[in-house]
Amino acid sequence: MKKAILFALVLLSSGYLLGQDLKTVESNLKVSVPDTLNGWRKGAVVGVNVAQTSLTNWAAGGQSSFSLNALLSTFVKYNNKKNAWENTLDVGYGFLNQKEVKYTKKTDDKIDFMSKYGRKIAKKFYYSIMVNFKTQMTTGYKYPTDTTREKISDIFAPAYLISAMGIDYQPSESISIFAAPLTGRITFVNDTALSNAGSFGVSPGDKSKTEFGGYLKVVYSKGNFESKLLKNVAFTTKIDLFSNYIKNPQNIVVNWETMLALKVNEILTVNFNTQLIYDDKIKISKDTNGDGVADIEGPRVQFKEIFGVGLSLKF
Repeated sequence: MKKAILFALVLLSSGYLLGQDLKTVESNLKVSVPDTLNGWRKGAVVGVNVAQTSLTNWAAGGQSSFSLNALLSTFVKYNNKKNAWENTLDVGYGFLNQKEVKYTKKTDDKIDFMSKYGRKIAKKFYYSIMVNFKTQMTTGYKYPTDTTREKISDIFAPAYLISAMGIDYQPSESISIFAAPLTGRITFVNDTALSNAGSFGVSPGDKSKTEFGGYLKVVYSKGNFESKLLKNVAFTTKIDLFSNYIKNPQNIVVNWETMLALKVNEILTVNFNTQLIYDDKIKISKDTNGDGVADIEGPRVQFKEIFGVGLSLKF
């Protein structure tokens, strides 16, 4: 209950400060740039990668398959002498379909929205508040065999909501280091079966878990396909670290994502994406003796890598 109250206070104070400072932003816009978009920047990368293999009476063996991976990475930013407001949305989805395999399998599935507002307090330093929400779009399964599957996740199961207040250091347009000693983090598991199993760190039967702690977010982004230095490259890497003050603060939750896009021509792009996650509250089963039955369970480093060549649009 105490943790929930602390988190509510963070949200309320964040909302109040954001509301007050947004009035200042709107006032500045009306007075100084009434007919322009001065101070605003926006952009997006949309990528679609498709792979298909068809085999008929193929003596060397193999399996027909079809796969698709799609991503959307977009941002809207506002910056003037006193205010900095950044909004980002990253969406990704992918699947693999193999002939003679009963189920189509997901290869990617994410929704990641972040909004951060800062008020300058010194050169390159901002007092900032941030809200970040993450979840997925469809049900996730693990597959003990090609003909069986077990549900392990779903939309809003899990979902993560972070509200944070702290100091944002921005030495350049490419770098942001946001340190927030006042952070609330809620994990949602809005699925009865997963909730009853205590998945993703919630107590069995609970639909959410509230934590209060410290948060660090570091973002480096360079190149936008139009930069003179990196004309054909767009690169972004961001790492989130969270420590729960109340329980096991030494166990840091890590989420590290990297996106690299290399532009071959106007529409052809090579995309490379990675994501590393470590959360000691997420237990992952493992089969150690190869009999097809998981015999141990515990926290593990999760890693995902997606490489593709396909169509990409940037605007």
